Amino acid sequence: MSPTEPGPFGLADLFVFDPLRASPVAWIALIICAAYLTGAISLRRRGRRWSPARVLSFVLGCALWFGATGLGVNAQAEALVSALLFQQITLMVVAPPLLLIGSPGRLLLRAVPHRGIGRPTLRGAIGGARSSVARILLHPAMAIVIAALAFPALYFTDAVSALLALPGGHGVLLTLFLLLGIIAAAPLWSLDPLPRAPSYGARLANVVIEIQIHAVFGLVMLLSTAPLFRAYADDPAGWGIPRALDQAIAGGLAWSYGELPLLIVLIVTLSKWRRSEMRSARHREAEEDAELERYNAQLAARSRTEPPRIS
Repeated sequence: MSPTEPGPFGLADLFVFDPLRASPVAWIALIICAAYLTGAISLRRRGRRWSPARVLSFVLGCALWFGATGLGVNAQAEALVSALLFQQITLMVVAPPLLLIGSPGRLLLRAVPHRGIGRPTLRGAIGGARSSVARILLHPAMAIVIAALAFPALYFTDAVSALLALPGGHGVLLTLFLLLGIIAAAPLWSLDPLPRAPSYGARLANVVIEIQIHAVFGLVMLLSTAPLFRAYADDPAGWGIPRALDQAIAGGLAWSYGELPLLIVLIVTLSKWRRSEMRSARHREAEEDAELERYNAQLAARSRTEPPRIS
């Protein structure tokens, strides 16, 4: 083996931390996490409560974000399409729900001071949330568009190879995955106020279509025996596996790792929809009972005031 020839590699190499091979996107995760924790601590110091569960969710989301872009899997994504897809699924499907459950928008509004430099920061955040651009991006249908563009369109047109060939293209892809994932997940997971609140029917349709997109994409990857992408045309050096197996692993990730959060959303949405319908039914029943009682009271009052009829 020549000194420049890579390998052999093993599964453990995907989880080794090497700061020199970490993506710049990984360090952003640490900065964002530190800023969130600073805001949560400042609230507690002022005697205002902030849910520890939200903090835990956000920190876990940042940890997954850092792990997908800062550990050895980041470097191996240059050789393994399965490693790249693992990064994509983590940044688009798994980490965003955890970040959104942490309610970073609500924390920003509560923790940032309303004077000094905090005032323009709050104005910018509120203005951005109420803008027409936010209303378009956070429409439930955008999640379907994003899923179609980020999986079948990106890979089956081989646009992924063109982007990876650009200087810094891998980092650009990772950034896009994270931003698009947050936009797509916001209508389903966000606990912060949104420009529009999607109905349960829209959420359900959204999740079902996304599941189908992931399933078809994963099936194509699983069944493909020839290399599909120019950037991954040769067998991965140092891994001792053919490219077809690498693609099959990527398809398996799309079917399992990528579908699990969507299945959770599906179950939660159906459960919340059922509870909402039951509350509405009880409310309607109470209104009908009250209306019937009012009608009976009117009849009773009329019978007391009207003189009896003599036949």
